[in-house]
Amino acid sequence: MDGNRRDYLPRMVDRQLDELLQQLPGLMVVGPRAVGKTTTLTRRASSVVRLDRAAEAAAFQADPDVALRAFEEPVLLDEWQLVPEVFAAVKRSIDRGDGANRFYLSGSVRADWHSGVYPGTGRVQRVSLFPLSVRELEGRVGGRAFLDRLAAGELIPSPKVAPDLRDYIDLALRGGFPTAALDTSGRSRRSWLESYIENLVTHDVELTPGGGSGRRIGPERVRRYFESCALNTAGVVDHRQIYETASVSKQTGEAYDDLLDRLMVIDQVPAWSSNRFSRLVKQSKRYVVDPSLVGAVLNLDSDGVLADGNLLGRIIDTFVVAQLRPELAISESRPRLYHLRTKEGRQEIDLVVELGGGRLLGFEIKAGATPTRSDSKHLAWLRDQVGDRFVAGVVFHTGPMVFQLEEKIIAAPIASLWS
Repeated sequence: MDGNRRDYLPRMVDRQLDELLQQLPGLMVVGPRAVGKTTTLTRRASSVVRLDRAAEAAAFQADPDVALRAFEEPVLLDEWQLVPEVFAAVKRSIDRGDGANRFYLSGSVRADWHSGVYPGTGRVQRVSLFPLSVRELEGRVGGRAFLDRLAAGELIPSPKVAPDLRDYIDLALRGGFPTAALDTSGRSRRSWLESYIENLVTHDVELTPGGGSGRRIGPERVRRYFESCALNTAGVVDHRQIYETASVSKQTGEAYDDLLDRLMVIDQVPAWSSNRFSRLVKQSKRYVVDPSLVGAVLNLDSDGVLADGNLLGRIIDTFVVAQLRPELAISESRPRLYHLRTKEGRQEIDLVVELGGGRLLGFEIKAGATPTRSDSKHLAWLRDQVGDRFVAGVVFHTGPMVFQLEEKIIAAPIASLWS
């Protein structure tokens, strides 16, 4: 999607970007490499500077303030983290004033603010862009967010056309990277994804702050660590287990965790907490950001996923979360994503969404097509514990119909998220 081979495919975040640019002087769009950041911002910019190109970066390395003034605004500074002095120049220019919609910064590495405080507060708004959801791939970015519909108590209808289990696996392995999902198929798509991982563990790691300094990080060791993360995607796993699976020390594992987090290919969903519950697990749930990367790094096709019940559940869970991430940006109910698990393991809920005012949605994700009331028992437990704060619960499944399971709890096809 960073090329010009097709018309622009609207993103759910577009509306948020346009609203912010009416009032703010700068935007920083962050996300994994190749999710469409450059394309999304280029169509809004009058000037584009590619700081991953030595010739264009040279002037900014010499004097970023002078270099910045040479470009017509709004100007896009792509891969700005490669010349971090650029950010300070943008900040100084904004402080001098001159209105809204002036600077766009995009990057594939999460910045490490040594002060612990984001220095662009009030000047440059950060927005996250993720791989395409099925809703975006199908051009259905209009209308209300699924989370807002649930929060408002709207009836969720059964999809007119519902995928089956294999269809969902195919969608998951297709993934949401624009070039892979839209321009390739079959062997070409697999080759693109494998190349993505190869670049991730070699080129991208070396360019990450801290990744290329000191002791050299071997690509094969990073690949093995990423494989371990993929095997445990959608899991609350002790870090030590991942380190042991990847055959790395605790110190090395922590360094790799930091690198993959900065490259935004691993996403941590925090544990939900409440003063009313004293025995909740506090450990985050770890996800590979797009299920297509799980398939590629583990060399899995649809048959391979179907043959492994453990990976099947993890792929489906990872796929659902990938559909929800873009929804968070457009939802008016200001949702935050968590998971819930008690220390004894007696209650576990795949996803808890906290809305404004402390209201809660709960989601269970099942690979089966015929969920029963037993599949909703943990959602019913949460409903009974928090009372009116519990707005709705959904057991997502791979069957075709929406139906009631319990009070405030429905079973719904995963396709309800986009249809």
